Amino acid sequence: MEITIDHLTAGAARAEGTAVIIDVFRAYSFECWAYARGAARVCPLADLDEALARKAAHPDWLLAGERHGRPAPGFDFGNSPAQIEHADLTGRTVVHTTSAGTQGIAAAVRARRILCAALVNAAATARYLRQLGETRVSLVCMGFENTRPTEEDTLCAEYLRALLLGQPFDLAGRLPALRDGPGRRFFLPSDQSFAPERDFVLCTEADRFPFALEIRRDEAGTAWSARVDA
Repeated sequence: MEITIDHLTAGAARAEGTAVIIDVFRAYSFECWAYARGAARVCPLADLDEALARKAAHPDWLLAGERHGRPAPGFDFGNSPAQIEHADLTGRTVVHTTSAGTQGIAAAVRARRILCAALVNAAATARYLRQLGETRVSLVCMGFENTRPTEEDTLCAEYLRALLLGQPFDLAGRLPALRDGPGRRFFLPSDQSFAPERDFVLCTEADRFPFALEIRRDEAGTAWSARVDA
């Protein structure tokens, strides 16, 4: 298996074979949690205006996500897994737009298949890739607001690569460093309304969910991240 690790939308644009778009803090942790809470469909979009238009056209749909970490006006939820940890999303459609993670999907135009991953579903993603018999996998880390690489996304990519190659990896030994590194932003008293401490916990529970997320398109061409048990 040929595996590459790249970064940001430029890396997503270079991705070939199966692209795995990675966003640990917090886009794809959020989408995993949305499916775990019963969502029927999550539609990741890059464009904020398009997301708002979808919400206007379908008032019963939920709109979630962020710009610069904060939910935009008119959103039902931010990009916080803690906000939906106990929510009943059974049967709901969630439109999701973020500064980093969902941008990667739009950029991965050369990829044959697109998956979305975070630490919470890393092992399931690796299992699904092996089931597919993939020979070329592009792991794309979306970083902080799609502006610079981040430790948590790179860690997730390295973990996925080790799983795919059957190599040992000390994930438990490396996770604590995230608390005082990129994860410290979840411990700022001023930001608890949109980036609470609980998000750090929910985003670093490695392999909590037994499903991968695969981008599919409906008859109208709308992309959605389908839950695939693996």
